[in-house]
Amino acid sequence: MSVETPHLTIPVGADDHAQGAADAPITLVEFGDYECPHCGRAYPIVKRVQKALGKRLRFVFRNMPLTQVHPHAELAAESAEAAGAQGQFWAMHDALFEHQRTLGPELVVRLAQQLGLDVPRFEKDVNDGRFRDRVRRDFNGGVRSGVDGTPTFYVNGERFDADWEDDKAFVEGILAMV
Repeated sequence: MSVETPHLTIPVGADDHAQGAADAPITLVEFGDYECPHCGRAYPIVKRVQKALGKRLRFVFRNMPLTQVHPHAELAAESAEAAGAQGQFWAMHDALFEHQRTLGPELVVRLAQQLGLDVPRFEKDVNDGRFRDRVRRDFNGGVRSGVDGTPTFYVNGERFDADWEDDKAFVEGILAMV
């Protein structure tokens, strides 16, 4: 009896945060948590995979804050979304992973300042929970897609359960799925 690979239940759409062309032959979706140490390890690997696959790859990041074990994950996800409202999602995404060990309210404000964001607007958006529903939508979509930990990857809508911790194996695994 074979076990069916879970599928991405919510297709990638225009409101997703994506790097790469929408018509790229490979779409890699990551459900991630900014405070998760495994996601922190995956972050530079994904960057290298993006470089290796170049224009063949579109990378999408979806929020999966595991708040039971990562107390700053929700704040970080909402901060990335608030930065995204000012056109700086990817810059904040990268900065959050690069400062993962010091996540907290002071850090996200400092990062917003460093990124040149409208800080009062950023703080209001985060404090008012303006993007909480967006983060919940990503999270719930992950749950419906079978995400049971972070990071979890999907390649062209199919769950990727192969080795992601080695650049070469990750690229080979992705290419084997397309």
